[in-house]
Amino acid sequence: MMAARFLPYICFILLILLLCIEAQAGRLGPTPDDEVEALREIARQLGKKDWDFSVDPCDGWSSATPQSDLRPLYNNSLVCNCFNPAGVRVCHVVQLILKGQDLDGVLPPSLVNLPNLKLIDLNRNYLTGTIPPEWASTKLENLSISVNKLSGQIPSYLGSITTLLYMSLETNLFSGIVPPELGNLVNLENLILSANNLTGELPIALTNLSKLKELFVSNVAICSRISSNNFTGKIPDFFQSWKQLQQLEIQASGLEGPIPSSISVLSSLTELRISDLLGEGSKFPTLSSMTRMKRLMLRSCNLYGTIPASISKMTALQTLDLSFNRLEGSVSDFSHQDRLEIMILTSNLLNGTIPDWIKNRDTSDQMDLSYNNFSEISAPPSCRETLNLFQSFSGQDNLTLGGKCLQTYLCSKDRYSLHINCGGSATTIGNIEYEEDQSQAGPAKFVPNIANWGLSSSGNFWDVNRSSDQYIANNVSILRMTNSELFTSARLSPLSLTYYARCLANGNYTVKLYFAEIVLRDNRSFYSLGRRIFDIYIQEKLVWKDFDIRHEAQGVDTAVVKEFKAIVRNKVLQIRFHWAAKGTTAVPKRGTYGPLISAISVKSDFSPPDYKKFIVAGAVVSTLLLIFMILGIRMWIKKRGRISREKELRGLDLQTGFFTYRQIKAATNNFDAANKIGEGGFGSVYKGVLLDDTIIAVKKLSSKSKQGNREFVNEIGMISALQHPNVVRLYGCCVEGNQLFLVYEYMENNSLARALFGLEEYHLNLDWPSRHKICVGIARGLAFLHEESALRIVHRDIKTTNVLLDRDLNPKISDFGLAKLDEEENTHISTRVAGTIGYMAPEYALWGYLTYKVDVYGFGIVALEIVTGKSIMKYRPKENCVCLVDWALVLQRKGNLMELVDPKLGSGLKKEEAIRMIKVALLCTNASPAFRPTMSAVVSMLEGQTIVDEVTMDPNIYGDELGFSALKDRFELQPAPLSTSGSESLMHSSDMTWAGSSSTSVQDLYRVNLDSQ
Repeated sequence: MMAARFLPYICFILLILLLCIEAQAGRLGPTPDDEVEALREIARQLGKKDWDFSVDPCDGWSSATPQSDLRPLYNNSLVCNCFNPAGVRVCHVVQLILKGQDLDGVLPPSLVNLPNLKLIDLNRNYLTGTIPPEWASTKLENLSISVNKLSGQIPSYLGSITTLLYMSLETNLFSGIVPPELGNLVNLENLILSANNLTGELPIALTNLSKLKELFVSNVAICSRISSNNFTGKIPDFFQSWKQLQQLEIQASGLEGPIPSSISVLSSLTELRISDLLGEGSKFPTLSSMTRMKRLMLRSCNLYGTIPASISKMTALQTLDLSFNRLEGSVSDFSHQDRLEIMILTSNLLNGTIPDWIKNRDTSDQMDLSYNNFSEISAPPSCRETLNLFQSFSGQDNLTLGGKCLQTYLCSKDRYSLHINCGGSATTIGNIEYEEDQSQAGPAKFVPNIANWGLSSSGNFWDVNRSSDQYIANNVSILRMTNSELFTSARLSPLSLTYYARCLANGNYTVKLYFAEIVLRDNRSFYSLGRRIFDIYIQEKLVWKDFDIRHEAQGVDTAVVKEFKAIVRNKVLQIRFHWAAKGTTAVPKRGTYGPLISAISVKSDFSPPDYKKFIVAGAVVSTLLLIFMILGIRMWIKKRGRISREKELRGLDLQTGFFTYRQIKAATNNFDAANKIGEGGFGSVYKGVLLDDTIIAVKKLSSKSKQGNREFVNEIGMISALQHPNVVRLYGCCVEGNQLFLVYEYMENNSLARALFGLEEYHLNLDWPSRHKICVGIARGLAFLHEESALRIVHRDIKTTNVLLDRDLNPKISDFGLAKLDEEENTHISTRVAGTIGYMAPEYALWGYLTYKVDVYGFGIVALEIVTGKSIMKYRPKENCVCLVDWALVLQRKGNLMELVDPKLGSGLKKEEAIRMIKVALLCTNASPAFRPTMSAVVSMLEGQTIVDEVTMDPNIYGDELGFSALKDRFELQPAPLSTSGSESLMHSSDMTWAGSSSTSVQDLYRVNLDSQ
């Protein structure tokens, strides 16, 4: 009876058990149904079509274990966490890794239906759209969606995923600001935002991320042609909050320097990469606490001064890149650091001798000292391909380029063409033979291939294992363009690649550069998401900024040939390709970036001489023999004199800086009148020639100069401490008894004044590119003197006669006899007035108030002279305009600034640049020094990087309203001797200079000076 009583209950329990068993039997595996359904929806949203739902995802899809390494290029894994409650095996999806799948859907909102998901990795796909708001409620710890086509702003709701430890949004199309809400991710250890189109300032809320170990905010924008796609402002001073930081990268971010001093607290750093900072320069930051540092890059950061000794104490250091700065002095001693494998110091102002520890370094170590100013006496006798000494020496012979190791390659004859198959084998196209270029380059490679050309390669590919084949690219598909032999391979560089041709006959050349993108693709794949962007220089002149092969060729595997004109003046042609950290660095894989060049063709625009047409007749031979006999007799007579000269010059070394009077006499041929090249206010200037044919300029102090001794000593002290491409170089001096001399580098094209306003036989036909280059060069030189030099200097006498031009028309500021050192605690100097009429700022002429802005005013006058082709001293008043500036202001009011432009410039004029230069000149000549810009700002404006502010002065501000009567009884005229050689002085002006106190008004001074012309 009892069994019958409980029978219904027993049946009910059995029924329940049978239902459970049936339900369990109906399941495919241990993955819950709701998660399986979520995976179906995720697959649909992603566009993933190869998941097999006939098997359980956690049993049949992947046997992978939870992974922390996100670096492999391809990965198709689903990782589950399984457990056995009550003897029943249950699994939950915790990781979803779909890398390199070329998925072309969107980020799946259904991810939220995987409640146990900790890691999502969708790197290297073709996903579009933005980050779904549903993700804000997940408990993700690891989020990586790099290398996709995601766009829009980075959503603020990402700040709600407070469990995040790792987040990478690298290489997408995200735009706008970095949301402050990311500061809520207090557990975040890795934040990677590089290679997007982000703008604005980094939010101060990021200081809350105190657990950060890796931060990458490089903003190397994918679409670099949109110039606004950069962060703004200075590098934020957040480092006090990030003391656990181990890796920091800020490259081409748009942020300005200087590097904050608080960076010194990051003692845990093992890798620091900062490059391509905008704004003003700064001294080397203090990094002495970073004893764990392994890889250090401070490239293109506008650093000046010396390399601190603390860097050499980083015993774990493996890679050091301090390239493209203004560092000077000697190289620190790293001889005790066995781990240092790569050292890139290219393009600085380093000097002195090359240390023995570098010359004796193991050949596997890469040392790059190219483009510096070392003493050639310390060069090794032979080339080592892992020690790059290309253009490393001061006063270097342009035909050697690499010091002693190239001196054996002498030019037996002139060449008129060069053709190179870059990165490929020798090939013939038509009747042109392209030479092979298959040398394996490297981080510091100087390859003097043959006597007539070679290459210099600087920089290493970061984030990849070093191998020599990284520097040559090979096509990844079949090429169908014409002459495909030139494009099947190409030369690559991660930073700077220079091809140089030697022994070319001087003259005009056509340079053709052959490009084809053979690595990136155009299909619906992550291989198409990359951008290769670099700059092109010819003869060290920027001819193409932000060159994009695929954009110019309108596709991949398509040839594009760019043609340029070049002038060879010293038998050498240089072609350089430079990566300024723009474009992408991780597509299709890390280390894919930098310049890529397929072939180079150089050909003269003139015909070489045809020696076969020379017919030597008997009469000509007889005449030549007679001439040779006469010359032989004359040479024998002069031999004793020459031997004497060689004896005097023997042992003369420009490196020492000291000369004897006898050496000076010998170099100038006893101050031969034929060698006189100018007459200045303090004496004559002579051309001199040394035994090795080095040409020098010798300034001889006049015994009649009342102020000469002071100016002589001042000039030695000032200019000997200066080294800049736009400041004339002082080799040394001679002081013997009452003989005082200064020895300078010789400037082939004399002064800018002579080039613009000289007599017909000296006048240069300066085209607009040359004038623009000269103006920018002067501005850079003054910016160096005012803001970058170790000695901050006010020149006080900026004018066209104190700007010299070398053979390539590069401008160099000269004549520092009147210069003043700036004392940092003073905002200005009250001083005796000395300078040149027309170029002096009003506040200086009236009250002796001296600041940097006095030089800015003088520069403004010079800029006006350059663009107008008119001398401030020879300007004749018109329309009641007192001076050239007054006339410019009148024309500005009339809206007709182009009337100012020199009509000789013709069709080659760039109107936009000319108007910009005039506006900058007017801004610099503002009567109020407070409204004049700094010279670094002037450089930025002239180069078109910043907008030029409009001046607000009225015309005739330089008339009576300025208060000329206040100058009465203050000045006396001191005319400098006029040149006896028919040209302006090389070192001093023949213009009227003035100082002191007497009874002449400025208006009188203008009148007297005009009458004297």
